[in-house]
Amino acid sequence: MRRTSFADMPCSIARALEVIGDWWTLLIIREAFFGSRRFGEFEKALGIAPNVLTARLSKLVDSGILRVEATAQNGKALSYRLTPAGHDLFPVLVALLQWGDRHAAMPEGAPVRIVERRTGQDIAPMHMQSASGQTLRVQDVMPLPGPGAGQAVRQRLQAVAERASGAPADQGEDQRRGQGRPGG
Repeated sequence: MRRTSFADMPCSIARALEVIGDWWTLLIIREAFFGSRRFGEFEKALGIAPNVLTARLSKLVDSGILRVEATAQNGKALSYRLTPAGHDLFPVLVALLQWGDRHAAMPEGAPVRIVERRTGQDIAPMHMQSASGQTLRVQDVMPLPGPGAGQAVRQRLQAVAERASGAPADQGEDQRRGQGRPGG
């Protein structure tokens, strides 16, 4: 079955999932953070089929998450390294790890701890923070249209804002869907 492409969706989450949404892809990125560099290292660490690994590594290179370097003098041995865009995924992986530890934990506890190299202490739980440093909860934030928002995104976010404020929804939208007809 062919999956739907998110590449053209007007949503940064969907577009990110187009690049990193496959579970093997995130595990390959995890292994790159843990120090895997060569094809065989990724293959051994993950137990992934070579054809699947080849496809995922190619996509990560094409997407600018990994870069390829020749490591042998003859140029045949390749090494995969995280790019700056790849390094930007570290907080995403840590947030997933911490979520997994809280909500999909093994009975024995967390299999991996992320600690500060200098002190050996566990890192703090990931959280949203305001520009002034205040911790934010989901109810403290709201989505607003960004500079790349088209009309459909603007309308959807307007409806979200109206629902959050308790304001009545746009009657025209309800009538187009066959709901809220005048007179009842």
